[in-house]
Amino acid sequence: MARTNFEELLNAGVHFGHLKRKWNPNMAPYIFMERNGIHIIDLYKTAAKIEEAASALKQIAKSGKKILFVATKKQAKDIVAEKVKSVGMPYVTERWPGGMLTNFATIRKAVRKMSSIDTMMKDPTFTNISKRERLQITRERAKLEKQLGSIADLNRLPSALFIVDIMKEHIAVAESRKLNIPTFAMVDTNSDPKLVDFPIPANDDASKSIALIVEIMVRAIEEGMMERKVEKDKQFKEEDEGIESIKTRTRQELEAELEEDKDEDERTIKKEEIRKLKKTEEEETGQKEKRARKGTAIRKK
Repeated sequence: MARTNFEELLNAGVHFGHLKRKWNPNMAPYIFMERNGIHIIDLYKTAAKIEEAASALKQIAKSGKKILFVATKKQAKDIVAEKVKSVGMPYVTERWPGGMLTNFATIRKAVRKMSSIDTMMKDPTFTNISKRERLQITRERAKLEKQLGSIADLNRLPSALFIVDIMKEHIAVAESRKLNIPTFAMVDTNSDPKLVDFPIPANDDASKSIALIVEIMVRAIEEGMMERKVEKDKQFKEEDEGIESIKTRTRQELEAELEEDKDEDERTIKKEEIRKLKKTEEEETGQKEKRARKGTAIRKK
């Protein structure tokens, strides 16, 4: 099933490009026509590129890797922050911190500093320092939160970047190219699609256009994460069943041998082993029931 269609893209204004005089010649394959001095994007090609990008992002999410969303322009930042939070992916919607990818170790230090300030503020002795010092620390914490709050959980370099407007986010594009990190981006008629790995020809200025394409990408990531969860659950279930079958077989074998064995010493040893196996099984059953009750209680909340 297609992730989007021509009508949906048309209604969102995805087809509107920039003025003809601002165009980038590398966008020629994606331009359908010119009307009133404005380039019109070919939406059939946009739909194909959306499908290609969404499938690739789904596979990245399925492998458990992180995708960093970058959108610092006014009409995109709130949309991206709201939609990306639902899948727990990191995002940058304020100023791009220079060297965020190429100097990632330094960025991690700033994040750790933010965590240490949090610990300091929770300490009862924090109230003992002067009001001026407390104010300075609080302001520093707010500044770090604004710049790095959304990437606080990013412990390693992202496996891919999704960018809205590669002209504005040219530093992010340059850093990802330098580190060979795959890039997905909304590319308007004034941009060079050759700078990114998965260009999506689209209007990167209209909020409706941005919202539609980001929503499609987020849904694809969500699908990948769900498939990963299903596969993991299946794997754990198979492992549990395998362990159970081994234990059951061992106990059954011991019980069969006990019936045939006439040596009292051997019978005593086997009885003790059977008793231990039964006890272990009962404990594991109790733990499973406890986990199940806990999961039910969490879902009810």
